[in-house]
Amino acid sequence: MSDIALLQVTFGTADEAEAVARVVIEERLAACANVMASCTSIYRWRDTVETEVETPVLFKTSMEQALALRDRIVELHSYDLPMIVLWPAAATEDGARWIGEALTG
Repeated sequence: MSDIALLQVTFGTADEAEAVARVVIEERLAACANVMASCTSIYRWRDTVETEVETPVLFKTSMEQALALRDRIVELHSYDLPMIVLWPAAATEDGARWIGEALTG
């Protein structure tokens, strides 16, 4: 197994999620982005409990590119404070190799 990084982010719309995913893949910051079905998010924001429908995305990248991907998503995201969760993961050797090749061309 080889180490990769996963980043999970929610977006306000599926269109925004897909647009950001396409940009970071074209820029070779992510190898893959899984734009998922909408979800209901319940959270506290500015001392009020909010409920919104959002679109989650799971980005797959290398450990080396993870922070650059995080920073780019922040730049592209429409939220004042996008919640980006980043964690290391283990992938098969073939999967990790594919991610590396997708990021380097």
